[in-house]
Amino acid sequence: MGKNANTILTIARGYLGCKESNGSHKKIIDLYNSHKPLARGYRVKYTDSWCATFVSACAIKANYIDIIPTECSCNQMIKRFQSMGRWTEDDGHVAHLGDIIFYDWQDNGTGDNRGSSDHVGIVEKVANGKITVIEGNKSDAVARRVLNVNGRYIRGFGCPAYDNSTHVTTPTVQSNTSNALGTYVVTASALKVREGAGTNYRRKGKNELTADARKHCNANGGLLQGTRVTVKEIKNGWARIPSGWVYMGHLRKA
Repeated sequence: MGKNANTILTIARGYLGCKESNGSHKKIIDLYNSHKPLARGYRVKYTDSWCATFVSACAIKANYIDIIPTECSCNQMIKRFQSMGRWTEDDGHVAHLGDIIFYDWQDNGTGDNRGSSDHVGIVEKVANGKITVIEGNKSDAVARRVLNVNGRYIRGFGCPAYDNSTHVTTPTVQSNTSNALGTYVVTASALKVREGAGTNYRRKGKNELTADARKHCNANGGLLQGTRVTVKEIKNGWARIPSGWVYMGHLRKA
């Protein structure tokens, strides 16, 4: 049987409401501890933080441990996704169902988030500029969180190799023809503007944008959802606008 995101999401939904206050979270930790070998030989305690343990337990129950590494540490799980070639912190990444989303609560919203990860969950839904996530240890329970696409606190994504999945979605518009260029609308909550066509280029601050763009961005220079921009050039999935370069995956033709 093939591996798909719906299977692990069904398992995750089955744990909604499990919480520390009545001990119902213990079955999640017990499932994690029953799997051998334990990551780094560590047996999780009922009093430990258990967000990564929850994701791992869902993977164990689905028999998906070949595509979702088992770990009880967010940062160690990131390292394992990196070693599998299934990690991205590209702000152009379009979240998919079943992606493993990592957070850094110390993110100050300035520049790229490269800090230590504090929390993790499973992407359940992406719609209307919002990501819905199922998380373990959210206020000591399994619960949902809703946050903005490409929003603050997102450290990056582990991208399990589900059947028929790709690592990063590439926008279909790649041409510099007159039909492809022109006016677009920002679909992300805060679209980063960079000096060049790629995440290896520095993110621009608010004072580096055009006067018009500064009227339609947040304090960190992220263009707000609904902002209209003029695309003058397209290169490798990136669009050049008067203020710099932005990722095409967060634009739609006006």
